Amino acid sequence: MTSNEIRTRFLDFFAQRGHRILPSSSLVPANDPTLLFSNAGMNQFKDVFLGREKRDYLRATTSQKCVRAGGKHNDLEQVGRTARHHTFFEMLGNFSFGDYFKQDAIPWAWELITKEFAIPREKLYVTIFEGAGDIPRDTEAYDYWRSLDVPADRIFELGMKENFWQMGDTGPCGPCSEIHYDMGVAASDLGHTDCRFPCDCGRYVELWNLVFMQFNRDEQGTMTPLPKPSIDTGAGLERLCAVLQGKLSNFDTDLFRPLIDEAAALANVEYGANHDSDVSLRIIADHARSSTFLISDGVLPSNEGRGYVLRRIMRRALYHGQRLGLSKPFMFTLSDTVVEMMKVAYPELIDTARHVAELIRAEEENYARLIVPASEILRDRVEGRSPKTLNETLAIMGQYLTPEQVGEFSAKFGHKQRYILMGDDLFFAYGTLGLRAEQVFDIAQTRGWLVIDGAGDQFETLMQQERERARASWKATTLSSIRPEYINLSATIFEGYETLRLEGCIVRGIFKLDAPPTDELRPGEEGEVILNRTPFYAESGGQVGDVGWFYDSEGATVLADVYGCTKVLGTNFHKVRARQKLAVSDLVNPVVNEELRHDTMRNHTATHLLHAALRKTLGTHVKQAGSLVAPDRLRFDFNHYAALDRRDWFEIEDVVNEQILRNEPVATNVMELEKAVSTGAMALFGEKYADQVRVVTIDDFSRELCGGTHVQRTGDIGLFSILSENSVAAGTRRIEAQTGKGVLKYLRLQSLALDQALQILRAKPGGLVEAIEKLTESEKKLRKELEAQQMKRAASEAGDLVGQAREVKGVRVVAARVEVTDRSAMRQMVDDLRAKLQSGVIVLGSVADDRVSLIAAVTKDLTGKLDAGKIVKQAATYVEGSGGGRKDLAEAGGKNPARIDEAIQGVPGIIENMIHNS
Repeated sequence: MTSNEIRTRFLDFFAQRGHRILPSSSLVPANDPTLLFSNAGMNQFKDVFLGREKRDYLRATTSQKCVRAGGKHNDLEQVGRTARHHTFFEMLGNFSFGDYFKQDAIPWAWELITKEFAIPREKLYVTIFEGAGDIPRDTEAYDYWRSLDVPADRIFELGMKENFWQMGDTGPCGPCSEIHYDMGVAASDLGHTDCRFPCDCGRYVELWNLVFMQFNRDEQGTMTPLPKPSIDTGAGLERLCAVLQGKLSNFDTDLFRPLIDEAAALANVEYGANHDSDVSLRIIADHARSSTFLISDGVLPSNEGRGYVLRRIMRRALYHGQRLGLSKPFMFTLSDTVVEMMKVAYPELIDTARHVAELIRAEEENYARLIVPASEILRDRVEGRSPKTLNETLAIMGQYLTPEQVGEFSAKFGHKQRYILMGDDLFFAYGTLGLRAEQVFDIAQTRGWLVIDGAGDQFETLMQQERERARASWKATTLSSIRPEYINLSATIFEGYETLRLEGCIVRGIFKLDAPPTDELRPGEEGEVILNRTPFYAESGGQVGDVGWFYDSEGATVLADVYGCTKVLGTNFHKVRARQKLAVSDLVNPVVNEELRHDTMRNHTATHLLHAALRKTLGTHVKQAGSLVAPDRLRFDFNHYAALDRRDWFEIEDVVNEQILRNEPVATNVMELEKAVSTGAMALFGEKYADQVRVVTIDDFSRELCGGTHVQRTGDIGLFSILSENSVAAGTRRIEAQTGKGVLKYLRLQSLALDQALQILRAKPGGLVEAIEKLTESEKKLRKELEAQQMKRAASEAGDLVGQAREVKGVRVVAARVEVTDRSAMRQMVDDLRAKLQSGVIVLGSVADDRVSLIAAVTKDLTGKLDAGKIVKQAATYVEGSGGGRKDLAEAGGKNPARIDEAIQGVPGIIENMIHNS
């Protein structure tokens, strides 16, 4: 049977027994920001099992996409090195929500395995829970297995670790019963020839786990029977395929083998011929599957959270491709193969295939540009400085290990020499090269480096020292960020959603920067003021804090200007500059600057419209990665793999402005977090939300969790226009935009600039582009004429300079300042001088626009003892610059033209020292 047939027959089997076939949930868990990835079939039913959600069915069956590559469930390091570890896998399952229990679940599992799939009974073993403490032995499960004629000597009783399941420290839990398959002695990872079940050598493979949820554990650890026991089962598709297709390894099934064969063909290697290349091919195949599915479900490579796990998976595959000699992008082609293989079961892959392939290719290009050179630098460092003999190795190890440990190493490796990875190598890789520790360990493992036991501790010590240096150089700029110990007042009541001005608010606290609390502010003094009630929105969620004024209790006199508002532990800190004396217990009337607040509200609502428009035009993979909402502009960071062109700009603007013209109401509702997320409101992974959240809804176009301030109708925004779009990090783009009066001001400025350009170029309206093209052609012509003159001057000066050559330690040296400033002309000049000298060193310098240019060349016969890169680098220190290059040709720049003559005069000494030390 093919994998598609196995999956279908499993689902159909349970559909015939009253189960509803449900699609797999996303790999990004909905309603559960605590879970990194979906890692089990029951994830999408968690709230049903907990009784928080009711559905119109009591039985379900699924084939669930799962990833285990981060957090508690992390199989990444084992992938490719064993027969059955994967980052991405499919979990087949059947579920009962208080309907049937063991009496049906056990016979159906046995029927499907032994009859539908015809797996021989004599190859199967069963486990049940043996009981522990107050939890009894699962005699029910034992009796049901025996009623199916499973021999008693094939039923094994195991403990809490193997055969008891729990959702958490409290909540539903219960015993498990598992079905295992004997793969035969050839499958033993330890070479066992006569071991018996339940030996953990790899010969006996778990096929199916039946979880019986029948207890509830409270905070005291007391277990009480559930009123409606439930069933949660899981059968790994990859393992079933191995058994039913007669393979010892999951990687030999039709779920992996096409990918392995394609990668082998690209690398021109044969699968099965070499252990190391086989491991690399298996890793590539597995990681191509997980990368394709994760990106399709909206995860983008980044340096944190889910995105970091994805990036680590991808870079691990790319590193192994590099080991196989694959220097050009290849993973993106494998993603197309994954889509073709899996599209029957997961048709959503078809819709995202282009996006997935483009993003993977972009990540491959970044890897080649950034990580490959970094790993080579690390290799040169480790293998270049490591000791050359075993005795030297042991001496270094003695600094970190006990004599006994050193002796064990010596006995184990004998005369073999090993390169050593130490803690300062890890620190160098992390701080200088940007390589994470796990990437370094991957490199060490594949290159056979020895990672000494003290490396991690040494790395942490160096990191701690770096953190302390960073803390010592940090200077706080606001009181609320450094004086939280003074925030012992009750939370400020925020009334700014309903009004922009209040009366009779009490001053409850006054603080000055780097000073204890005070009773008053005098005219001209600055500080931070706490009120019992406020209309001022505190900076949060990307929205800036309000500005405005504190009036006296009569509302006639301004007591203080408010130029910002922040929040710490529920308390609002108003940043003020006093005009009159302001004291604790005073009554004030706080008033928000209405014009600026309304401008901010327009930009905030437009940010929600922009987010929804990006998802509509670019794809649902778009997720917010940061934002700024201010009165004069909005800034929105989002996950996307490529730059936007003008057509994208216009399409996004059109979608947003269409919503503005429709003048849709902007509704805000406060509800429980779980209910809000269940209605489709977007929440950000990693954000902390209260139990009660505010949901901002714009028709059926946008729904987000948001505590910010918004307009009442989209028409209040007026107009929306994108100002710029650029990259802020790999896989992260940034849009800056304006609304309302900001757009009007921007358009007027653009119009004025256009009029000025027309006047300067003496062009008519509509003829600006043509005038610019003529100007550009004229500039190109003049530049070519200038370059030609520079080339002539270079040739002329080169002839004069040969006669000025001086001899340094037997080497002819030409060092001179020249009037040629064009770089290409200087290079031509150097080539002419090398040809005329035949053997020697040339160093030329010039000044243009207050910048120094240096170029050095060494003829081929002298590169064994002289290095142009080192020469020009030392010369550049005179002019406060730097540079480098090859041994035969190098360039540098500097910012101090006053010392160029010193640099030229210092060249003979540099060369003399270099010859002396060679």
